[in-house]
Amino acid sequence: MKKTILFLICFSVLTLKVFASEPTVWTVDSRAEVLKGDAKGVSISDTGAIILAPKLTEVFSTGQSYVWSSAADAQGNIYLGTGNDGKVFKIDAAGRGSLFYDSNELDVSALAVGRDGAVYAGTSPDGKVYRIGTDGKAEVYFDSADKYIWSLAVMADGSLAVGTGENGKLYKVRSAGAKPEDSLLFDSSETHIISLAADNKGNLYAGTDSGGIVLRFSGEGKPFAMLDVPLREVHDLSIGPDGSVYVLALSDSASSSASSTTVTATTVSATPVTTTTSTSSDDANPQPTPSRSRNDLNNVKSAVFRILPDGGSETLWSSTTVAGFSLYAHQTGNGVLLGTSDKGRIYSITNDGRETLLLQTNEGQVSSILTDGKKLLASSSNQGKLYSFGSENNAEGSYESSVRDARSSAAWGRVWWSGTGNIELQTRSGNTEKPDETWSPWSTAQRDPKGGQISSPKARYLQWKAVLRGPATLNDVSVSYLGKNIAPEVLSIAVLPANVGLAANIVQQPDPTLEASGLDPADLGMPQVANIMPRRYYQRGARSFQWTAEDRNGDKMEYNIYYREVNETNFHLLKDGAKETFCTLDGLALPDGRYVFKISANDSPSNPTGETLSGDRVSEPVAIDNTPPTVQLVGAPQVSVDKVRIIFQAGESAGIIQRAEFSIDGSTWKSVYSDDGISDSSSERYTLEIPVKAPGEYVVALRVFDQNGNAGSARTVIKR
Repeated sequence: MKKTILFLICFSVLTLKVFASEPTVWTVDSRAEVLKGDAKGVSISDTGAIILAPKLTEVFSTGQSYVWSSAADAQGNIYLGTGNDGKVFKIDAAGRGSLFYDSNELDVSALAVGRDGAVYAGTSPDGKVYRIGTDGKAEVYFDSADKYIWSLAVMADGSLAVGTGENGKLYKVRSAGAKPEDSLLFDSSETHIISLAADNKGNLYAGTDSGGIVLRFSGEGKPFAMLDVPLREVHDLSIGPDGSVYVLALSDSASSSASSTTVTATTVSATPVTTTTSTSSDDANPQPTPSRSRNDLNNVKSAVFRILPDGGSETLWSSTTVAGFSLYAHQTGNGVLLGTSDKGRIYSITNDGRETLLLQTNEGQVSSILTDGKKLLASSSNQGKLYSFGSENNAEGSYESSVRDARSSAAWGRVWWSGTGNIELQTRSGNTEKPDETWSPWSTAQRDPKGGQISSPKARYLQWKAVLRGPATLNDVSVSYLGKNIAPEVLSIAVLPANVGLAANIVQQPDPTLEASGLDPADLGMPQVANIMPRRYYQRGARSFQWTAEDRNGDKMEYNIYYREVNETNFHLLKDGAKETFCTLDGLALPDGRYVFKISANDSPSNPTGETLSGDRVSEPVAIDNTPPTVQLVGAPQVSVDKVRIIFQAGESAGIIQRAEFSIDGSTWKSVYSDDGISDSSSERYTLEIPVKAPGEYVVALRVFDQNGNAGSARTVIKR
């Protein structure tokens, strides 16, 4: 075959060469990244620093899966209502626990302690309230005839407030055996009265589902809407020492996340949720995470609001990822403790919105937070337990990072950190996404913040653990590694229609010295070449291609472009070292025929000579057709009194004829169908019958187009 010279139009933009032989440095120094890990005996401050947490002590295990409710009496006894066996447990001030009452219901969803020390237990799904005396004997105190008893509260006059569902009723019960119709305080348009809280001024506050409203009832029982939150459910309420009302609200996704787990959690009770956190490994060009205002409640799972004593309100906290479950107002007056179903964590949130991960339990959910008057206590679910915590910090704690995915088998470099106090760092590695028995054991501890060589074996995944002792603070940790090179892959090739050219859009050109600086253009906000869509334009005979490619190492890529005829064996090079992912070739320089094109991607811009890898993809056959169709007159025109009949024959050598049109004396071209009704073959016949009313000479032209836009024409002159 004769060698053909092709004109290839490919536009280049400067890109920075980042050699894969240089290590990737994974630095954990932001609060968002630190929260992805597991805190065991440590807290995470609002700036992301890791410090020792308040000491968490297990007081009692109920042996049940879920704790749905809790209450404390004046003697320091704690009562826990559980599911799914409907039991109430009592834990005395010395930490001794025992079964207090075993109901016939599935769940004890609400508890309250009366002025006389009696315990009121609201149950579901049969909607009864039991009064349990100090001797453990129980009687039905109130039968609401509603399906669920969600909340209980003892009011200032000693009456028992009862919030129910599924009809959203609130009762004020003054004595045992009271009838529902005589005790009805408010029949709301809501589905559920989820939460109740009473203050020392005689006010009762109620939180609803599914409108997310906080109602206040004065001593006279008159309702007033204090807050309408843009979330579905007001799940918990807590009164601060200054009279502020703190509100925990849940969205649809959080409130219904566990509806399939228990009978009582039909639409509102969020049972334990296990959260899987994925970690991105692409830190080659880290981008700042846009700060989200806590007042931005779009797509949030849960939020905490504060209703001020003067009736105003503000948003203290919100999260798109964390589902809150329980709330406790700080007796200092500065914020709340928030228990979550996110790894069984407790957050401390101040009135100015600063958030600290105070501690993390070993359970799936913190169901309630309360005090016995001396210390703070938290109940949990997944294993129904009671914990205590206070001002005393742990002597030792540990933090396990999220798992780092190097995307390929990696050689680990050094680990180093910044902080104060007694800190040790260990690492482990493996080839499964979650650490299991196939991972290496934790390495020997390193104690020098300047760090040292990681001894964990080569693998795809790595995790580090920090152990803190005594007063210590860990601010950040960095790990370096070098991943095994992986060949690029060309994912697809798209061939554009004939005569469409592609050209690069104008972009800001980086400083020529940028490459030597070690910065990527993306660090300066400049788009990558592969992300810039080219513009299209008309070019006679052009054939254009666009392709997509990826490199799992994140290496920079360049491309070589080849072609061959379908029946040939060897490819011929068109272009090498292209940076963009598109090209336009001059199809007029190729003989008519069918061709395939090969795009070969290589990672040479990011790897030293001898270490580069490549990947190829071949296009579907592409027809090159630059020869116009032939058009010939068949016989002489047939002229009658008022019309003329003309027959043309059109032929195409390489493709098919696609359309035809005619013109008389240079007038506007008009479409004409072939004799068989469709122009779709290499040979077509066209018959024109043209009305001719006046004597004279007429020029009739016919032109036909093939599928590549090539045009052929013929003309004839008729006289009448």
